[in-house]
Amino acid sequence: MVPTAVGAVVIVFIAALLVDRLIGDPHSHWHPVALLGRFIGWWGRPENYPPRFQRLAGVVFWLVTTVLFALPFYYFAAVTPWYLYLVIAPFLLKCCFAWRSLEEHTFAVVAALKEGVQNGRAEVKMLVSRDTANLERAHILSAGYESMTENLTDSIISPLFYFSLFGLAGAAIFRAANTMDAMLGYRDERIRLGWCSARMDDILNFVPARITVLLLLLYFAFMGKLSDAVCVMHRDGYKRPGFNGGIVMAVMAGGTGIQFEKPGVYTIGNGDKTFDEAGADIVRACRVVTLSFTVLAVGTLFLLGSWINSTGI
Repeated sequence: MVPTAVGAVVIVFIAALLVDRLIGDPHSHWHPVALLGRFIGWWGRPENYPPRFQRLAGVVFWLVTTVLFALPFYYFAAVTPWYLYLVIAPFLLKCCFAWRSLEEHTFAVVAALKEGVQNGRAEVKMLVSRDTANLERAHILSAGYESMTENLTDSIISPLFYFSLFGLAGAAIFRAANTMDAMLGYRDERIRLGWCSARMDDILNFVPARITVLLLLLYFAFMGKLSDAVCVMHRDGYKRPGFNGGIVMAVMAGGTGIQFEKPGVYTIGNGDKTFDEAGADIVRACRVVTLSFTVLAVGTLFLLGSWINSTGI
């Protein structure tokens, strides 16, 4: 029996999550996101452009990069027979999000700290852009769990959200946009060239970040921590630059009782618990939100499919 378009999306969605949990991200130079990163690294050098042309170059190359990365995903979905699509598409969607890998990177920071602060600094440097040379143990753990929390939206909810709406091409467009922001969206010599990348990432993450916040609030309400999560969200949600990541971090900090801190930049949360005490709670909250979004997305798609069948559209 040939599945409907909605049915195929549901199958691929669930299968991709299973692929992620079973195999994670293979470390290969031929991984699509690795190839994407090398292409961005090729054009994303401010010194290659006169300052007055850097914003324009950033816009043009944002469009070029997004189209080039998403086009193979779109073409595959458009021309592949349904039976091959159902087999291969989960692996292509898996290239656009990282659930298991996100946990593995954070666990690696925790494990490295057991061998000494210097090892922890070296490991967390792989996750964050800040200077880690003088970070103490608590700040290393903060950076690691902060990366997990922020990337709950960037690396999981957003790409799955856009896949649910627009298929593989939607997930690929978001992954390209988010990767460009991760490489270029900084207030340093890249500020002009990365301006478009940073703004587009903010725009694309706006709705998914608020879905993440809503699901976190529902989870913490179930855990009896809703008032703490809401309080910290209102107080600290916009201390961090940008209008997406900070509110997710604030809800997580309030609900788990920890404090995220980037020395000299921001402090989010009350710090009633240490990361040693609450680290498992953060991981659990991320897993619950991911699974809750899966239920929400799949349920919505089933309702959409039923409505389409009943109306004959």
